[in-house]
Formats: sequence, C-alpha cells, structure tokens
Amino acid sequence: MISSLRPDLTTKVHPEPPPPPAVDLFDLLPEPLLLSIFNQIADVKTLGRCSLVSKRFHQLIPHVQNVVVRVDCVISDDDSASVSGTDKSRGSFLNIFRLVFGGIVKPIQGVCKFLYPKTSPASVTDNENEHEHENENEQLGGVTVTHHSPTQVLKSFIDIRCLRIELPSGELGVEDDVLLKWRAEFGSTLDNCVMLGASSVIHNQSFDSSVCSSITSEDNGSIPESFYTNGGLKLRVVWTISSLIAASARHYLLQSIVKEHKKLESLVLTDVDRQGVLCMNKEQLEELRVKPLSASSASKRTLVPALNMKLWYAPHLELPDGRVLKGATLVAIRPSEQSGQKEVVSDGSWVSSAFEEPYGSAARMLVKRRTYCLEMNSF
Repeated sequence: MISSLRPDLTTKVHPEPPPPPAVDLFDLLPEPLLLSIFNQIADVKTLGRCSLVSKRFHQLIPHVQNVVVRVDCVISDDDSASVSGTDKSRGSFLNIFRLVFGGIVKPIQGVCKFLYPKTSPASVTDNENEHEHENENEQLGGVTVTHHSPTQVLKSFIDIRCLRIELPSGELGVEDDVLLKWRAEFGSTLDNCVMLGASSVIHNQSFDSSVCSSITSEDNGSIPESFYTNGGLKLRVVWTISSLIAASARHYLLQSIVKEHKKLESLVLTDVDRQGVLCMNKEQLEELRVKPLSASSASKRTLVPALNMKLWYAPHLELPDGRVLKGATLVAIRPSEQSGQKEVVSDGSWVSSAFEEPYGSAARMLVKRRTYCLEMNSF
C-alpha cells in the first residue's frame, strides 16, 4: 500500500516527448507540381476560389499558363432595341438589311458587353439574381472583379500561354434543323476562314430511301440549276457574310487582351454551341501586336479584306454516323493578296481539318467534289 503511493520518478527523469506539430501536406508539394495541377483546372472561376485557400495558392495562381474563361451571363439587349426604334424611317433597304443581318447584330453587341462591360450595373436575368452573391464577385490576385468581365479577370494573370474563351451561345441565329459552323484564323487581319452549312440535318433512318436514290442518280457533281433560281445561292452568300462578320467582330474585341498578355502562344474564342471558332497561334498573335488591325468604319469589327473563295456543294450528303446533310455547302475563304505575302498551304488540309467529327468527314467528302470559285470585295 505504501509503495503504491510513491511518486513515479521515471516520468520526471524521462518525460514523454510532446507530439510533433501538424504538417500541412500541401506545403510539401513542389511549386511546379501545384502549377501543373492548376493548369489542368484552367477554369478561371475555380482558380479564383483556389487563390483564397492559402497565401501560397494566392501567389501561385497568377502564374498559371492555361486559362479558360466561360462567359455564362446573359446581357440585356436594351441598347440594340433603342437603336432599332430609330430605323423605322430609313427606307425599305434598311428593313431588308435588318431582316438578313438582324440575327447577328444583337449577339455581336452582346459580345462587346461580355469583354468590355460598362461601369454601371448591367441588367441580368432573374436566374442570375438568385446567384448574385455567389457569382457576382470573385477575388483573384487581390482584385475584385465581376464574372461579366473576362478582360478584367485576365489582368491578374501574368504568365498565360494558352487562353480559351467560351461565349454562352453562337452569334448567328439559325433554325434548329439548319447547320451553320465556321472556323477562322486571324493575325492582324483574316488569314483564312472555313464555313460549313446545310439547309437541314436529318438522321438516315428518317430519310426516305426512294428520295435518296433519286437524288443520288441525278447528282453529277455539279450544282443544279435550281440552286441559282430558288434562292439557294443567295442563302449561302448570307451564311458566308454572316460568318465573316461574326469572326471579325470577335477578332476586334480581342486586341486589348492580346496586347496585354505578351506571353500568349494560343488563343481560342469559341461558344458553347460550337457554332464558330476563332483561333490565333503564336505567330498570328505577335503579328497583331506589331501591326495594328484595320477597323471597319461601319461597326466595331475588323475590316474584312478582298477575298477569294472556293465553294463545294452537295444536294445530299450522308455521313458515316448516319446523319444526312441536305444542301451541304463548304466554303473555303482566303484574302486575295495573301498568296503574295504569306506561305499558303496548297494541299487543302486546313479546309478538311477545320471541324470536329462528324462534320470533319463532311468537309473531306465535299472537297472531293467539283470546285466553284468566287470573289468578294472588302467590307
């Protein structure tokens, strides 16, 4: 009993060591590995949230090289509505112009607001108001910006090499069954553009085989006479001009981003619908920095130079996945004076590889058909 009351002297002579301090495992990761992870994330909003996790993340995020900006807001078109109200007394020609190009004017104005927002609050939809506190402000690199302004968001990044901007929709308003896609490359001006269109897209099982056989038997590779008389050619011209206007408007809006981010090597401006894609590589980006673009006097877009165009047409084109394109049209566009200034790829690979599948197959099938050459003046 007495011995049990004696103090344990061994605990005083050899006390238990204190527990080791907690180690933050993220601190053990090297910075190149963290940057590699951030480059895989790419999404600018997610990177903005990551920058708030720790001081280390906050210092690393501006050095991310791959950035994706998804513009998911809806802009009110009140400005364009006020403009349309003043056009009523300007004659029938403007009425026809609005009928043809009205589907792209408002979306182009919307693109301007996406990249160059006004300081005053913009009108938003009710759905956005529900998430106002969650999405309206993001902090990145110590700067608070709105998700309406990719130009301001990107100012926080200093090492961007690859930039991708996605708009919420394509500029060209077309019916659901109409196919219209384009892909353009720019330097200080248009380098090339490819447009793929079809009056309708149907699945093979819903296509009348008897009609298919009659069309195939009548198709000799040439454009039928009805193409010129029933408005088919006029519609393709409108598609081509609309695609060029949309591409030149996107290019015009990117000039400040290109000048501010001198390390950019690849820039893609596309939309969620994948209707149009504007691409710029390292050489084209450097050209835009050195040589200023020529702006159109009529609107905020890059001036489209005089063009040489090649057109391919098929009244019926069956794709490998079973889809059938009716009135399939492919247009390859290059500036008229480009052959004397730049090396031109003559094998047509830039045309056949312009689109993802299944429409890449459509382009490769169409270029094997008879070629028609057209010219277009600068506008």
